[in-house]
Amino acid sequence: MTALDHLPDRIRRAIEITPAAGTHERIVDITTIGRRTGRPRRIEIFFYRAHGATYLCSGAGGGATSWHANLLANPAFTFHLKNGVRADLPAHAFTVTDPTERADVLAAIVDDLNQPHDPGTIRPTRLQDWASSRLMRVVFD
Repeated sequence: MTALDHLPDRIRRAIEITPAAGTHERIVDITTIGRRTGRPRRIEIFFYRAHGATYLCSGAGGGATSWHANLLANPAFTFHLKNGVRADLPAHAFTVTDPTERADVLAAIVDDLNQPHDPGTIRPTRLQDWASSRLMRVVFD
């Protein structure tokens, strides 16, 4: 059993992207709760798959992001599939702090983005550029 087995097949397949997935399939919206306002905040963001898990990442440069700060304050959020399959999925975000896990996941993300067919349209990218990225594991409720 995997962490996505409780989801309908069409939704699970939309989340379990492979390296062959194009840019369009990698984009979702998330709705977080504003840490100061308490209001819902919806943004468009890339999601990533690595080692059988789903992640949100701030990308190269690692600058502060509102979505990350909101999830630190309230880890419950909604993951909105919108390209092909549409679904609003309740989820929780967990900060990846273990250095080994961070390194493994970021390396997998960078390897995926550096493929010849350029799935993330940000090629080329280097692992060291992603070292300070905000990285959160997504667990679907």
